[in-house]
Amino acid sequence: QVQLVESGGGLVQVGGSLRLSCVTSGLTFRKSAMSWYRQAPQAPGPERDWVATIASDGGTSTYADSVLGRFRISRDNRKNTVYLQMDGLKLEDTAAYYCKASTPVDYWGQGTQVTVSS
Repeated sequence: QVQLVESGGGLVQVGGSLRLSCVTSGLTFRKSAMSWYRQAPQAPGPERDWVATIASDGGTSTYADSVLGRFRISRDNRKNTVYLQMDGLKLEDTAAYYCKASTPVDYWGQGTQVTVSS
């Protein structure tokens, strides 16, 4: 059974930092590209916005323009875990954050809430 469990969300002030973690089990992590997505509370529909992706070997990372230079995705293939370091948080970063494993079948975690306050 594949499981992805996010953690690390919380309440932080503008300009602050958080580090999200996503621990996986039941899949071949080292062969899976990993991504982070988010869904803002005011989003009109169920679609989640892509935030960042890291290749299975960790060699390539890509970011949405809105987070480029502030967020950093990383992974530890020994721990089957992907991380999202978020610095310089803005009000508009408030969202539920989800990790996704592409194996290439997609698996999602249950999400962790990030709230940025002024």
